[in-house]
Amino acid sequence: MIRLENLTKTFKGQKDPAVEDLTMEIPEGEICVLVGPSGCGKTTTMRMINRLIEPDSGKIFLEDEDVTSVDSDQLRQRIGYVIQQIGLFPHMTIEDNIATVPRLLGWDKKKTSDRTDELLEMVGMDPSDYRPRYPKELSGGQKQRIGVVRAMAADPSVMLMDEPFGAIDPITRSRLQNEFLRLQADIKKTIVFVTHDIEEAIKMGDRIAILRERSRIAQYDKPENILLAPADEFVANFVGSGASLKRLSLAKLSDIELIDWPTADLDTDPDKVREILQRSDRGWVLLLDDNRRPQRWVSSDDLEDDDEDLSRTGLRADSIAHPDTTLSAALADMLTSDKSSVIIVDESGAYEGVADLETITNATKAMRVEARADNGHDRDGTAETGTEESEESGGRLKKDDS
Repeated sequence: MIRLENLTKTFKGQKDPAVEDLTMEIPEGEICVLVGPSGCGKTTTMRMINRLIEPDSGKIFLEDEDVTSVDSDQLRQRIGYVIQQIGLFPHMTIEDNIATVPRLLGWDKKKTSDRTDELLEMVGMDPSDYRPRYPKELSGGQKQRIGVVRAMAADPSVMLMDEPFGAIDPITRSRLQNEFLRLQADIKKTIVFVTHDIEEAIKMGDRIAILRERSRIAQYDKPENILLAPADEFVANFVGSGASLKRLSLAKLSDIELIDWPTADLDTDPDKVREILQRSDRGWVLLLDDNRRPQRWVSSDDLEDDDEDLSRTGLRADSIAHPDTTLSAALADMLTSDKSSVIIVDESGAYEGVADLETITNATKAMRVEARADNGHDRDGTAETGTEESEESGGRLKKDDS
């Protein structure tokens, strides 16, 4: 989708180039994250793609078309652009902000209006409520969402995102990241995403380009490969310690074997629940409603009461997760859960299984064994098979995962 060939840019008054002889390809439908130390040239690189900054030399190809010398205004109308400061026009309504590029492209009123409603609904903002508002009437997270949908308004094949979530509090930032990844799963845009945060790069990127000074590529690869096999000491230092923990933000609950926890219907006779507990090596039974949705955790102590209504005993079944939840997010939920576990449900809310701290620990061990097996060596260069740890790991990754 995007191909950069020998791009170079030196700013006036600077001895060294900000970007020097950069060549890279960005596949269609993927998020490519540019990450590196401050001043390494990542934002300059991104802005050369839509020629907000003109390269001194080299070529830029968009869908195999050389756009290095085409009209820059027309080029930018083909590329969505989101910046950290959002950049909404304060004197224009939300509707007018979103419609900016479609109107420049000559869309008729109905098409523009329908697209505005479609995008607002896509990000969970009621069009009838938000269309007439002004940016000053929105929260920071709402402004960020409008900035993203404005960049998507003309349905560009390429989007550039310059630290789009950098100026938001951590909780809102994580929610917006998740929301955008959900959208991307449907829209499959080709995205160049700039950040200085390696954790965000790992979470957001299909591919990551770790850049040295002058935008020289230290490693360009999938996140898991960068974590498992950093190209050199520069990459290893930039990624930092705790690669196994960082991998938890890549793996999902659907990637691991879940615990088949003992369950019973909510209206089951308490004596029957006691039998289920006695046959199990678990200390709790998970009670499900008629639609197999988790409701309560009950232990043998809870069943000592004479109350036959199990809906009033035990602990509420909290910490519900879906198969596409990352192991990192699941672990965070476990640490605040009454049962130090998460219950996995399908789209209808029906029970699928349970994951606990041991499950995550075993999955992490399995990742490490797999990584060592793939590399053929451990970190100090000593070959090892990882057989013993593999046999002990229990809840390992599913066999069909490579």
